[in-house]
Amino acid sequence: MSINPFNEKAPKLDKCYEDWKKLYQKPYDKYAIDPYSKVRIILATGAEYEAVWFGHQFSRHCDNNDLRRELAAVRRSEQQQQKKLTSLKPKDENLLEVTISYEQLAVDLTVNLALLDNDKYVKAALDFALLEDFDHLYRFSDLLEMEQGVKGEMLVGGYTEIMPGRPTIAEHRYPFDDIRRHINMNSASLATKLNTMIITAAEQQTMNYYMNLGSFYTSDLGRKLFTEIAMIEEQHVSQYGSLIDTNCTWLECLLMHEYTECYLYYSLMNDETDENVRKVFEQCFTQELSHLQKARTLLNKYENKDYEAVVGEGTFPELLAFDKYAERNKQYVRDILAKTIKNTAILEDYTKVSELPEDYEFFKYNSQVNKAPTYVASHNVINSYIGEFGEDYRFETSPHPIKELRDRHNDNTEIGR
Repeated sequence: MSINPFNEKAPKLDKCYEDWKKLYQKPYDKYAIDPYSKVRIILATGAEYEAVWFGHQFSRHCDNNDLRRELAAVRRSEQQQQKKLTSLKPKDENLLEVTISYEQLAVDLTVNLALLDNDKYVKAALDFALLEDFDHLYRFSDLLEMEQGVKGEMLVGGYTEIMPGRPTIAEHRYPFDDIRRHINMNSASLATKLNTMIITAAEQQTMNYYMNLGSFYTSDLGRKLFTEIAMIEEQHVSQYGSLIDTNCTWLECLLMHEYTECYLYYSLMNDETDENVRKVFEQCFTQELSHLQKARTLLNKYENKDYEAVVGEGTFPELLAFDKYAERNKQYVRDILAKTIKNTAILEDYTKVSELPEDYEFFKYNSQVNKAPTYVASHNVINSYIGEFGEDYRFETSPHPIKELRDRHNDNTEIGR
């Protein structure tokens, strides 16, 4: 059931602040929790991280201290929500196990958003990065099984296949080719507005996780893999962030951020299967209603606009849902693989690598950073696994849709490159 959050009763902002006992939640059991519960927690954490850092940037570009104090009050509550969400992670869940959940989120969230979006250009961006995150899941899963003996299929619960996507070695593009045309907030659908905000927050959370924690991994090969894939996440954040309309005012963006969080928490609490996690989402949703009302008040006070100028009538569009669409998601990934595996970016658009000019910057940059496959961690992880076990690690429900990627005894470093 969809709602209009502007019509919901919101607590006063000062009532949203919580004590330490409430902030430290009971962690989930990593052996019993549904994989999609972990995915939802990571998504919500990313939304909070995005909200906090947007609030800091807004404050640093604002010369009105009364307004900056209002932003600080909202931001303090957002920070508490982020801490509450991260406390759900148990102590015995290690860095690489969490990474598998990050990549599962990247894959299945992207599919969900692509299927909810009616903007062909935004959908193309989602489809493009989808195949790259799908490949990251495969590379990290081989590392996990090789070094820790843990099969990725157990962590993803069979919801998401684990097999090669567009090879990571082929994903390294010149920076100019990661910038897209931004949407128009006046003409874009509410779903498109939400999708650009959600995917940017999710990918940024992944980028930051790898940037900050990759060097804490316990093997040199793993540290190198985190370094390489963190660079691709930078490219993804550049792509998705550039889709957001640059013409919005800071206060319009503030309202859009808070509306997005309300939409996310309402979706997540309706989709969640774990009672304890669902209660956390419900608490955060109630608090976000307060943040949204504050953003509405500030927009009206300082710009004489109401929320309709940003989100229209305000009723949530179709909600995000993970569990009921797992089988559909698998087939969607396979379809996009079959259609676009050999694509790369060319400025604001996409094309087959074979159609790029021979002197295009993609080839120069890719060769410059990769030198040769033997220098590339994403390739060496698979090579090492094959060397030890005879074939790579996969979780496939049927043969790979791309003939060149069916060989489990050799890692393809040429497709898409």
